[in-house]
Amino acid sequence: MSKLPSLTSMAKSAGCAAKIAQADLAKALAHMPKSDDPNLIVDHAGSDDAAVYRLSSELALVETVDIFPPIVDDPFDYGRIAATNALSDIYAMGAKPISALSFVGWPVEVLGVDRLGAVLKGAASICNEAGIAIAGGHSIVDNEPKFGLFVTGLVHPDKIIDNTGARAGDYLVLTKKIGTGVLTTASKRGYLPQGRLDEAVASMTTLNAAAASVMTPQTVHAATDVTGFGLLGHLGNMLRASSLAAQQTFGARLSYSKIPLFDGLEALLEQGLCPLGTQRNLETAAPLTTFTSELNDNNRLLLADAQTSGGLLMAVPKAHLAALLAELKAHNVTSCAVIGQVTLSDQSASIEVEL
Repeated sequence: MSKLPSLTSMAKSAGCAAKIAQADLAKALAHMPKSDDPNLIVDHAGSDDAAVYRLSSELALVETVDIFPPIVDDPFDYGRIAATNALSDIYAMGAKPISALSFVGWPVEVLGVDRLGAVLKGAASICNEAGIAIAGGHSIVDNEPKFGLFVTGLVHPDKIIDNTGARAGDYLVLTKKIGTGVLTTASKRGYLPQGRLDEAVASMTTLNAAAASVMTPQTVHAATDVTGFGLLGHLGNMLRASSLAAQQTFGARLSYSKIPLFDGLEALLEQGLCPLGTQRNLETAAPLTTFTSELNDNNRLLLADAQTSGGLLMAVPKAHLAALLAELKAHNVTSCAVIGQVTLSDQSASIEVEL
């Protein structure tokens, strides 16, 4: 009996690195009409993490979908990572998940169904941890494996935390390490010991529920999760959306040395182990990003590394920073760090990065 191919060998891109490039996506979305429904509080226009629809003065529905090809070869872990990643959008909006539907694209004739069962089992284990069930779903036959969830959540309309509220002077707090794109690419190409991949998997299967539980509209002005567009890309989206909302131009100043990173990333990049999505991200971000001379090409790539199931990025007013950091630590969000600050800028979404 012939050996079945690995999951990642059947995927052109891995995890959230499979996203369509930001510039291309923006061109496509320009054709989408803007809704005039007053109850649609958050739609696609602001590049936010989820859509929000007001059901009443005290209840709003939060909806998101995330689907991607395999990022690891273990099918159970693939399901766990995909579910954690999808749920993150709900948490980033300050909402509570209530149910999920699954989507599967699967090359049944090549991979069979046993590994698909393990993917579903892995996703269900994470949903159970989040207190929800996968209520149903949809499947198609596909040449490339794909899996993800449509997740529904609930939030009070006055307690939504979107990506539009950042203001000059806010501190930027990140809750997970950066580098899963590089690590999983190295693993796929056979350059990463299993122990080092385990650390990345542990991060990618850690729900952002604990980090989100400390957020309120008073303590966090804006939030988003860092995934396929990398830190620079998702921060840029927050700055653009906030600039538009406030009718001001916001930028940011980042301190590279403060950003939590997995160990050994630069050595892997030196070997050419960089996701294509990361390279695309840096090309997109570069025109609006200024790097000091101490930062080399690999440093710059890591700031754009395409994350899968990354941490939350929060814009926090100074008055609430110390208390929020203490709460994060109390909730075992151990990788959280203050990485920079929102600034007033001559150009919206311009980012300065120093060592």
